[in-house]
Amino acid sequence: MIDYKFDTQLLIEGKNLNEDEINDYITKHFQGDCLLAVGDDELIKIHFHTNEPWLVLEYAATLGEIYDIVVENMERQAQGLKG
Repeated sequence: MIDYKFDTQLLIEGKNLNEDEINDYITKHFQGDCLLAVGDDELIKIHFHTNEPWLVLEYAATLGEIYDIVVENMERQAQGLKG
């Protein structure tokens, strides 16, 4: 069984972005695992497994423009279905 079924990925484009602050915020405020928040002060890539991807997207949208958003259901993928 998968604890966190949605693989959530996106890019955040903005100014003065800080990957450590973003990582800390997501870790503190959202349940999930496998978090990656990498990039520079203008572009951050997020990868996070969670059951509430909309909360991550809502937060990310407060930081800048979000795009290349992918939310895949890993339970469906494990069953051989489209995620």
